Amino acid sequence: MKVILSNRCLSLTGMLERGLGYHLQQRKNGFFAKRNTKGFVPSDGHWRFIVLCAELAHNKLYITDIKVGWLELQTALYEAKHFTASEQVRRNYADKCKATYNARDVLNLKTTFGL
Repeated sequence: MKVILSNRCLSLTGMLERGLGYHLQQRKNGFFAKRNTKGFVPSDGHWRFIVLCAELAHNKLYITDIKVGWLELQTALYEAKHFTASEQVRRNYADKCKATYNARDVLNLKTTFGL
């Protein structure tokens, strides 16, 4: 998942919330989510990290948007045991409707499926 920072924020790296098992890492071409190699990662940690970034993007203070591929989102939902939403993301890709999701899409998905 790629995180797009606002103009007010030069850098945002590290853990955003304790216990999710993911953090932000800066690379040459931007800021990306990365799974922690050590420690416990809950089954819904990836999904909760994606939602947290989407909510931060909604506020537009530090993050303006996110870009998450369908496979990463589908896998995160499946790991979190949100099977119906996971299947819908896979179906959207198979029907050539949606290959990449932004913050608004993630929040809509969360609301639609009551996650």
